[in-house]
Amino acid sequence: MAPADLAALAKLADQHGNGLIEITARGNLQVRGLRTDTAPAFAAAVAALLPIEHGPTIDISPIAGVDPTEIADPRPLAEAIGKGAAGMAERLGPKVSVVIDASGQISLDQLKADIRLLAQSDNSWAVTLGGGKPQRTDAEGAAATVLAVLGALAAVGPEARAADLFPGREDITAADSPAPSPARGGLPRWRSWLDLIHGHSRAIALPFGAARSAEIIALCGAAIASVCNNMRLAPDHVLLLDNAPDDLIAQAGELGFITGADDPRNRVSACIGNQGCASGHIAARDIAAQFAPRLPASQSLHVSGCSKGCAHPRPADVTLVGQPDGIGLVFAGRAGDTPSKLLDAAALGAGTFPFQGG
Repeated sequence: MAPADLAALAKLADQHGNGLIEITARGNLQVRGLRTDTAPAFAAAVAALLPIEHGPTIDISPIAGVDPTEIADPRPLAEAIGKGAAGMAERLGPKVSVVIDASGQISLDQLKADIRLLAQSDNSWAVTLGGGKPQRTDAEGAAATVLAVLGALAAVGPEARAADLFPGREDITAADSPAPSPARGGLPRWRSWLDLIHGHSRAIALPFGAARSAEIIALCGAAIASVCNNMRLAPDHVLLLDNAPDDLIAQAGELGFITGADDPRNRVSACIGNQGCASGHIAARDIAAQFAPRLPASQSLHVSGCSKGCAHPRPADVTLVGQPDGIGLVFAGRAGDTPSKLLDAAALGAGTFPFQGG
């Protein structure tokens, strides 16, 4: 979207919500603090500002069609599936998703999917259903297969997922990988190569996936002044700035955004905690910000407001979990795992933290 449109969205988030804006791990924009009396007005204002997508979730690379390394342009396939599934939307569960990965610079292999399509070098697509063995077909066959599975899910009802249609299978790519895998071609993911798309776009990230509306508006103003005319939401809480000059990236850093691969916040995940979620027991992002500078270079930290671990479903080297009676400490595990010990919140606030190995 244009920077002016993102700025307008941020103003609406401030007007109708609490001004907190998030880019999710899937690359979606999320607004916090909407209430029953403000959400309808917000939705109407957004619909008047930008076109709204409907139907099942179909994820493609944010640089689809302009990525010189992608094997195939996934947009026609995504459009065909979207049109074919339009009438099923109300009968499909909200988390049912299709990932179409063109094997380009931005890997989508960490996005959990009911149906996954991966472009192959022979102009075919590898189609994975419910985590089973990939099967190759051409684009027409891939679209037909996806629509058939979505139709079957719609027939079962909103609670159905692709794994239910194929017993014994489960797409565990995103859930069980201990860390993001390298992108194809040997390149690590965005955090280690912030000059993206051979100069076309550059990546910045929202700390712990969130920013205040004032910060977003200021960033958009700087982008407009530097003739950056397009911004793209991307996975891993990333915002891509097309043709961004160095001074714009520097301004983004001054506003608090992550602009370097060596920023320790890259290795920290945190949900909103008790500052915006009824399930949260601790101020997760405040704790994450406190300890990020002290995190050893080889370790990852996850701070979760509760045991659900929404911000980071994969294992982390160190996980702090909010509980009614304190803060659970988990080494090499998830927020839902049994803590090795219970920490006192007051002691943690004083700066005492037993990092693994330190």
